[in-house]
Amino acid sequence: MPQVSFGFLNNLLRVIKDMLEISEGGGPTLLELLSKAFRESVCHCLQKYCLNYSTALLYLDSLKSREDFGCYVKWCERNEQCRRLQLRDLLVVPLQRLTRYPLLLRNITKRCQAEDETRGLQVIAEQVDTSICDLEGKVKWLDNYQKVKQLRDALVWLPVWERDKRPSSLRSNLKHLLKAVTLENLISHRSLLHDGKLVLVENTKLVDVYLFLFDEFLLITKIKRNKKQNPLRPPLNMELGQLLKEGSTFTVLDQPVSLDRLQLKNIDQLNASTSGLPHSFIIMHQNRYQQCIGVFILQAASEAAKVGCFNQDVLNCFKMTTKQRPALCSKFTKILIMPSCFE
Repeated sequence: MPQVSFGFLNNLLRVIKDMLEISEGGGPTLLELLSKAFRESVCHCLQKYCLNYSTALLYLDSLKSREDFGCYVKWCERNEQCRRLQLRDLLVVPLQRLTRYPLLLRNITKRCQAEDETRGLQVIAEQVDTSICDLEGKVKWLDNYQKVKQLRDALVWLPVWERDKRPSSLRSNLKHLLKAVTLENLISHRSLLHDGKLVLVENTKLVDVYLFLFDEFLLITKIKRNKKQNPLRPPLNMELGQLLKEGSTFTVLDQPVSLDRLQLKNIDQLNASTSGLPHSFIIMHQNRYQQCIGVFILQAASEAAKVGCFNQDVLNCFKMTTKQRPALCSKFTKILIMPSCFE
């Protein structure tokens, strides 16, 4: 990477030297050249590149199965100009280069003698900083949008008579009177903060479930893998993107659990060893009258994985909820700061 940055600086200086007319009284100044480069073209083009970077990686992964493409890429990577870098390494270079532009501009500013040029370069550096901050927000939003869009098509919402475990008193000839409510748009404008695979303990059975934590509620889903792809039980470390890629679906169990109606209970080591449920904890779903209407016993692969379920994103989510509903959420913040403080 230092070689790539050094090469970029050499190219930049050569372009400036070529464009800058040395003749007296003619040609653009250094400030005008940098203003034109960073305000009009460079940032805009790199922003488009960064926004499409994840899509390019997905497209690159889709081409792996093509033998001719793989052979061509290997042939190109053997070229001396690649400096032993692979295609993925080269694709990320423009992103890394963009973040170094403000540092480059400030270093140039320190060596300017004219006050006008110094102030002008400082303004350009601030604009590039602002552009990078805006870009980070756009990239996060786009990544969340694409992930939620894929997830929306893979979620399965069961009707109430299939979701309720109790015997339904509703006759089959009356079910059509209950208008099927589509819940696909429930997650369309939500932020997916965290997701992960756990095991749900149901009586004597262990069921693979996948949890999705959004900014307002938690979804507990049952994984149904595509039999054509791989009918075997998925490993615990299998990521969401891989499950979606192979056509897995996620059946929502019970109903979305609102974060202000959610309570966590730890299963300590003594009770865990007695019940045979290591690395487990309980999620309780309460109604508005604080009555328990649902209980989920979840098991992680290890104690570290159990603690890892509650990362900084989860903590921030609960902090936000705490400001809105302090009476119900103060306990959750304590739990997430110190995982050993489960009740």
